[in-house]
Amino acid sequence: MSNETVTYSLESILTRIESKIDSLEKRMNERFDKVDDRLTKVEIGQAELKAELKGDIKVLDEKIEGLTVRVGYQEFTNWGILIALVVAVLGGAVKLFGFFPNP
Repeated sequence: MSNETVTYSLESILTRIESKIDSLEKRMNERFDKVDDRLTKVEIGQAELKAELKGDIKVLDEKIEGLTVRVGYQEFTNWGILIALVVAVLGGAVKLFGFFPNP
């Protein structure tokens, strides 16, 4: 093995190290800026979705209220029909079995 002596100036080595650190810092800053931009876009999209969902929820609440009113009206109608049917059946039974005499 031969022992070769390599002579580099310390200043040139430090300059190279500093330039590499500077380029690395620049790349990291660029990446952080890109990540920050993407995060901002995600936050804006999330806010838009939240506003849209609030609107959809209000529309659905109104539809549910309308359906509740319709179901309530339908129940009232069904009870009326059921009572009329029971009265008609009882009236037919009374007439059929002759509980009341014919005049």
